[in-house]
Amino acid sequence: MSLFRLEHVPTSDAPPRTYQVRTYGCQMNVHDSERLTGLLEESGLVPAADGQQADVVVFNTCAVRENADNRLYGNLSHLAPIKRENPNMQIAVGGCLAQKDKGVIVEKAPWVDVVFGTHNIGSLPVLLERARVQREAQVEIEEALETFPSDLPTRRQSAHSAWVSISVGCNNTCTFCIVPSLRGREKDRRPGEILAEIEALVADGVVEVTLLGQNVNAYGVEFGDRGAFADLLRACGSIEGLERVRFTSPHPRDFTDDVIDAMATTPNVMPQLHMPLQSGSDRILQAMRRSYRSERYLGIIDRVRDRIPHAAITTDIIVGFPGETEEDFQDTMEVVRRARFASAFTFQYSKRPGTPAASLPDQIDPDVVQDRYTRLVDLVNEIAWEENRTLEGTEVEVLVAEGEGRKDEATARVSGRARDNRLVHVAVTEGEPPSPGDLVTARVTYAAPHHLVADDVLSVDRRGLAAEWKPTVGLGMPGVGQPSA
Repeated sequence: MSLFRLEHVPTSDAPPRTYQVRTYGCQMNVHDSERLTGLLEESGLVPAADGQQADVVVFNTCAVRENADNRLYGNLSHLAPIKRENPNMQIAVGGCLAQKDKGVIVEKAPWVDVVFGTHNIGSLPVLLERARVQREAQVEIEEALETFPSDLPTRRQSAHSAWVSISVGCNNTCTFCIVPSLRGREKDRRPGEILAEIEALVADGVVEVTLLGQNVNAYGVEFGDRGAFADLLRACGSIEGLERVRFTSPHPRDFTDDVIDAMATTPNVMPQLHMPLQSGSDRILQAMRRSYRSERYLGIIDRVRDRIPHAAITTDIIVGFPGETEEDFQDTMEVVRRARFASAFTFQYSKRPGTPAASLPDQIDPDVVQDRYTRLVDLVNEIAWEENRTLEGTEVEVLVAEGEGRKDEATARVSGRARDNRLVHVAVTEGEPPSPGDLVTARVTYAAPHHLVADDVLSVDRRGLAAEWKPTVGLGMPGVGQPSA
């Protein structure tokens, strides 16, 4: 008999079981975890308290980078002795790595109770119960999406901000990316469904939404409307009470002037754009199967800044793609200098089995990749700091986020995001401090490479919920900012 067989004796007066969801990967994974917590709570489970070992631990995994595998199996190993001591505990693994590895997970970690894929999130409660009753691991991996995930119950991480999926999957074939094979081809929701969800969220106290998609500005391709994304942005502008609209991540190939116009003319669409570059070398972009070149990319940035002069533009960049020369790398550095990004997620190329790039010749020596990565990060930080310093003395509107802010010596601060998505730490003045969801207007007094400090508070628009509101325990965001489409 396996040491990890589940021996469960139900009792009528037992306290409710507890859960913890551990999230890795992109914003789509974070939103998926909100659905998982909603499903678990609908099934009667409650969040585990800080420091408490949960009865059900769910890993929502990412497969974009090579260390994702090591991270998952390392975490599962740490839970093995706990499972031996408490066989009633259940462990579930979902997300992109589960979709990729399938039954391999229970072969490597036989103490796992449930493995479920990206297309069958809604099956988790049933699979947990089946594993409990049958006393054996349940592996269910659907190959295609049947029900759009937004139809599932959701326990949001934030009371005032929400993710809204407008599409799932991706039709691109980037040679470095494993996501299309794990998330499937693009599936679009109808605009009416999306707007109805946003209106319901606003009625529930949400003031900011982020529209999500693997390739968000390709929205409409499934029902043949190339202008659908720009129209959706404009429609968001007519929703009363919706203060801020963001979106991530767009693909340069699908970025149209109509979208730029919608951003510029819709007041609640924020002056912010996260648009993956991946490489500044046209030769490497071609090898990546990225259907644009550096000048087209820079041209989009120029047109955005022409219409929205104070827009903050951020990006994703991969260093060390197979065959990358020093000249190719310098092309990337030049694009970074010209684009002047507010920040950038920078990554060392990670070979992923199953992607075309994994079998390409001329894989780059790790020491060379590390050297280039260091130089790139230094340049990105230098430019970001220069750009942030131009904001000293200006006024910013900050949406206060959940959680405590920074403390610098005797000064307490709350933290949040400016309209351009820069992180801002705002001084707490005398009187009642701002609550999550409040809009604070303050003057920037100091700029650092990755944040702003605003000690001069000018006004507080109190729109938030009570300060005692707590996000779901155990739902974290480690690793957010993986390479995007």
